[in-house]
Amino acid sequence: MTDCTDLDIEAQRALIKAYAPYSRLRVGAAVRTRSGAIYRGCNVECASYTLGGCAERAAIAAAVQAEGPQVEIVAVAIHALNSRDEAQIIPPCGGCRQMIMELGPKARVRFLGEGGTPVDLSIAELLPHAFALVQH
Repeated sequence: MTDCTDLDIEAQRALIKAYAPYSRLRVGAAVRTRSGAIYRGCNVECASYTLGGCAERAAIAAAVQAEGPQVEIVAVAIHALNSRDEAQIIPPCGGCRQMIMELGPKARVRFLGEGGTPVDLSIAELLPHAFALVQH
């Protein structure tokens, strides 16, 4: 992506740190909170595949660790490179969409789309029927 925002740049920096020896798909994410702070995360794979972690959730965990449970995510950027160092289309998975929705119900999410064009959507557009626990 040629027109990078500061959030895109931080997501690209994060993917360099990814631990992806199995898929060789390096993913970086950056989240901006209501405070204006930016937190990064990268994917971490494991030989027991289901134990790995997504970049988006790593960045969100860093934000919660820094700002506490009241943190509000306002924007997310995701970037990925495949084994040939080519940009890869990588929208957030369902679990990451749910986590973004819970901590940033008005958040904007940016990722690479078809033809190398950036996609910028609200989390509500990405997860129109989010799971929610009924509060009594």
